[in-house]
Amino acid sequence: MAMQLVTAEQTVLAVPPAELTPLPLIQLGSVLDPGSVIHCFNLWSTQFHLPNPRIYARSTQTSKMALFHTFLVLTLVGFTVSAPPVDSAAYDLENYDVDSDTWDLNTYGETYDYDDLDEEIVVGTLAPPPVTQPPAIVPPPDYAEEGTLPPHPTKSPAPSTLDFRAPGLFGPDTGLGLPSCLLCVCVSGSVYCDDLELTQIPPLPKDTTHFYARFNKITEVKAKDFINLNQLQRIDLSGNQISRVDEDAFRSLSQLQDLFWADNNIQALPELPARLKHIDVRNNQLRSAGMHPEAFKEMKELQFLYLSNNKLDYIPVPLPETLRVLHLQNNNIQSINQDTFCNSHDMSYIRKALEDIRLDGNPVDINLYAQAFVCLPRLPVGTPV
Repeated sequence: MAMQLVTAEQTVLAVPPAELTPLPLIQLGSVLDPGSVIHCFNLWSTQFHLPNPRIYARSTQTSKMALFHTFLVLTLVGFTVSAPPVDSAAYDLENYDVDSDTWDLNTYGETYDYDDLDEEIVVGTLAPPPVTQPPAIVPPPDYAEEGTLPPHPTKSPAPSTLDFRAPGLFGPDTGLGLPSCLLCVCVSGSVYCDDLELTQIPPLPKDTTHFYARFNKITEVKAKDFINLNQLQRIDLSGNQISRVDEDAFRSLSQLQDLFWADNNIQALPELPARLKHIDVRNNQLRSAGMHPEAFKEMKELQFLYLSNNKLDYIPVPLPETLRVLHLQNNNIQSINQDTFCNSHDMSYIRKALEDIRLDGNPVDINLYAQAFVCLPRLPVGTPV
């Protein structure tokens, strides 16, 4: 078979042996001398035992490009032929260690049963499991059907009270399952029962000196609430709903000094102990008709009297000489007597202790009663009408 390399200037015909396959035309630049290419071709033919082909030049002028193509083809063929020969001894198939029993093709198919492949596979919907009914329960012959017994009549529990029952380590029992000093807080003679939603005063230990039950829902003060409390000095029931007080609720409290009843619904004052120093009945419904005549006359130690924001029609007289503060603002006082603070029979009389008088918020013009304040060290505060 022949391969023809053709350029524009020259055509070289190479006739290689029959076993060589033709190669395509490759165009490159001219870099070699034509004589050198032919010389190299002859040397390689002799070195690689190639048949000596015939080269014919069919042009008057030798093309360097054609000779370079021929040299490149011969170079590729030379590398191919010069590959080292294969040593057949390295791959001796007769001595190759192969266990013929392992590759016995005659018995290989016997290990698998191909008959199963002939079965037809049918694809369908999976049927649900059968539903089995539980066996019927058969009662024994001596079975007797149980019936519902009628409810036993029960008595409704008695309402819990705070009535005194018996003394104990933590004070008197309150009737609620807790002694007073567990229901409240007891500290060195002081009992604190603030903001517990109490509706009545609980029993107190006999050694109670100060009692605080502010911001509860107490509506009444009974005579038995403070019985036998001979050491009680202060009672603070501010912020409750007290509207009724027994007349003798405080009669036996000989040591009582401070009484705080602010922010309640009190309309009348009971008989009060003579040793009181501080009375606070602000923001109530107290009326002049609900007070004893000369209610404060015998209180030789009274210093603070707060009666503001009530419904008083006049100033309660006589007032003790020890009084320092008198607040009567926001009442219904319409007149002032000349002897309310002073002594009209003694023009030299001076009330030194009374320094704070509030009469503002009343329908009275204090400027019309100048003679009523001549004995005071300081004029009262009032609102002119």
